[in-house]
Amino acid sequence: MKPKILLEKEKFDVTIKRLCHQLIEVHNDFSESVIIGLQPRGIYLAHRIQKELQVILKNKKIHCGDLDITFYRDDFRKKELIPNRTNIDFIIEDKNVILIDDVLYTGRTIRSGLDAMLAFGRPKDVELLVLVDRRLSRNVPIQAKYVGITIDSISTQNVKVEWKDTEGNDKITLLDK
Repeated sequence: MKPKILLEKEKFDVTIKRLCHQLIEVHNDFSESVIIGLQPRGIYLAHRIQKELQVILKNKKIHCGDLDITFYRDDFRKKELIPNRTNIDFIIEDKNVILIDDVLYTGRTIRSGLDAMLAFGRPKDVELLVLVDRRLSRNVPIQAKYVGITIDSISTQNVKVEWKDTEGNDKITLLDK
């Protein structure tokens, strides 16, 4: 089957802006909220969301960090995994945390992210934002509060998210393995 483009260019940007406005409705000025992107690919969405929020909120300082979940994964010993770098230079204790990843599939990455995040303190609340929700494939009961797009896909398909910053264009594609 030919790759299917799910989102690109203008619709990609509109989706990011919509997610930001949904966040503002709940978190207002972000004085009690922080953003944490999950390594490796969730950090691109987290930083894009942070930049867009700062534009909308007129350069308001919004804390955004990168969280490595390598050693918290349940398949850590089964795969050759290369650790990434955690960069969280703010306090999450009693804050509202928006955990961000690009694709929600089985839920295992998010579960690992929750475990890793607790090493930095106990948040007041944790919400999940994802760009793509592959809703029919959960192994763990995890659900996102903020979703860019929801798709029904099968296990023989992959979702590829490309970013302007790394691949040169914003695009989401559904591929056969």
